[in-house]
Amino acid sequence: MNLTDTHTHLFSEEFDSDRTEIILRAISAGVKKFFLPNIDSTSIPALLALEKQFPENCFAMMGLHPCSVNEKHEEELRVVEEWFRKRKFSAVGEIGMDYQWDKTFISQQKDAFARQIDLAKEYSLPIIIHQRECFDDLFEIVQSKNEKSLKGIFHCFTGTLEQANKIISLGGFKMGIGGAVTYKKAELPEVLKQIDMKHIVLETDSPYLTPAPHRGKRNESSYITFVAQKVAEIKEISVEEVAEITTKNAEKIFSH
Repeated sequence: MNLTDTHTHLFSEEFDSDRTEIILRAISAGVKKFFLPNIDSTSIPALLALEKQFPENCFAMMGLHPCSVNEKHEEELRVVEEWFRKRKFSAVGEIGMDYQWDKTFISQQKDAFARQIDLAKEYSLPIIIHQRECFDDLFEIVQSKNEKSLKGIFHCFTGTLEQANKIISLGGFKMGIGGAVTYKKAELPEVLKQIDMKHIVLETDSPYLTPAPHRGKRNESSYITFVAQKVAEIKEISVEEVAEITTKNAEKIFSH
């Protein structure tokens, strides 16, 4: 199997004790590529070190995560912009908006998101979108900046069929399906039944959002096989077919 984890934080401190082992386990499970979304200026050294350690498998993105947007967001965005001038990255990410925990910096989140979409356009790169409790506001920004060349992934998609269709209507975007699809009370399987496979990619968001049967433990990239198996069950196709289609979909997003 050839699987792609389109969203994993393998550089985070949760993996400091066994990072190499975790990556080798995922590779032996069929995961050939790992796309690494940046968080903010503090995560960049670990992000780039991991990419350097596994240059054939790990691919760094650059961006400012919405949960790191605060009164210093101008400073953080300058760091992001400087890195894009220095070298090439796979995508602008992880960017977006998050209203779940704190609404103090909503206007700054909107500003940072819009400006990072502009960066993606400038460098002809995809965007990796984080969105929580803010779909309508976020979608409005993406729609206002959408053009034929803009593409990306709505990471950790758990929305409604209506939201899925809105994403599809943009033209260049996929939905990232992760561990949430395996949860007992998830409504996502019903939504997925009505979406063509060409619109989805797989992800883990490790160390977060661990799929069943390991829910409650630290997530890792090898667990993407549980996500692939669940999608295969929902779509009534083989897990090999899920791996092949979603990896091709990922290649379409990350090819530039």
